Amino acid sequence: MNERPLDLELVRAFVHVAELSSFTRAAEALGGTQAGVSLKLRKLEARLGRTLLERTPRLVRLTADGAAFLERARRLLAADRDARLWEVAPPRRLRLGISDHVTGDTLPGLLRRLAAASPGLVFDIRMGFSRLLLDAFDAGDLDAVVVRREGDRRDGQVLRQDCYGWFASPGWHADAGRLPLALLAAPCGVRAAAIAALDSAAIGWREAFTGGSVSSVGAAVAAGLAVAPMAAHLAPAGSIEVGPALNLPVLPAATVMLVARAGDAPAKTALRELAAFLRA
Repeated sequence: MNERPLDLELVRAFVHVAELSSFTRAAEALGGTQAGVSLKLRKLEARLGRTLLERTPRLVRLTADGAAFLERARRLLAADRDARLWEVAPPRRLRLGISDHVTGDTLPGLLRRLAAASPGLVFDIRMGFSRLLLDAFDAGDLDAVVVRREGDRRDGQVLRQDCYGWFASPGWHADAGRLPLALLAAPCGVRAAAIAALDSAAIGWREAFTGGSVSSVGAAVAAGLAVAPMAAHLAPAGSIEVGPALNLPVLPAATVMLVARAGDAPAKTALRELAAFLRA
C-alpha cells in the first residue's frame, strides 16, 4: 500500500471538476487554466490507480470510482480547512445582492459552493430587483451584485444570456377577455418589458396576480391563475410556453452580469465560484 499523502491541490481540482461538470469552469473557479486542471486530474488518477472521470468532447461525468471518491474528497478538504483555522479571527463579510430572476431553486446549491470555497466568510445575501440592487451597490451598501443588465449600463462581468417566454399551466385556457398576467410588483424589469411588449402589440391584459418573489409568481402559474413572463429556467415544472399559440410578442433575452468591487482573497475566491456556478 502506498502511504504517501494525497496532494490536496489535486483533490481540490477533482472536486471542482466533479461539481461543475467542466474542466473550463473548474479552471475559472480555481483561477488556473484548463490544461493545468486536466494535468492535476491525471496525476490524481495515477496516484489512486483509478479512473475518476469519463471525458468526451461534450461531457465530463464521474465514473463509479469517481462517485465513491467524491464524498471522501469533500471530507478531506473540510478536514484540511478545519486544521488550518487555528486562530479565531473576526469574521469577514461579503455583502452580495442577487436578482430573484437569476437563481430560482439553484440558490441552495450556489450558497453551498460559496460556503465551501470561502469558509471564513459570512455571506450577507440580499434578494431583490436588479435596479434596486444596482442602486445599493453604487451607494456602497453591497460589495457585489448579480443582476439583469439594466438600461445602457455596461460595467461588470457578463455571465450568461437568459431567454424569456410566456408560461402557463397545461390546464389553463385563454378566454375572450384581456390576458390575465401574474407579475412581480414594480419596479421589476421583467414586468416593465412584458407590459411594454403587450401594449406595443395592442394586446389587452389585466393583472390577475402580483407576487413578491419569482417563486410566488411561479406558484400562481402552477395553480392556473394566469400567464407569467418568466425566464425559461425559472418556469415551474410542467408549465408550457404559450406565447406562440396566443400570438404574444417575443420577449427580449436578458444579460446576467456580476458587478463587484475589488475585495480580499476570500471574497475574490467566492466571486470566482459564483461566476463559474452561474455560467454552468
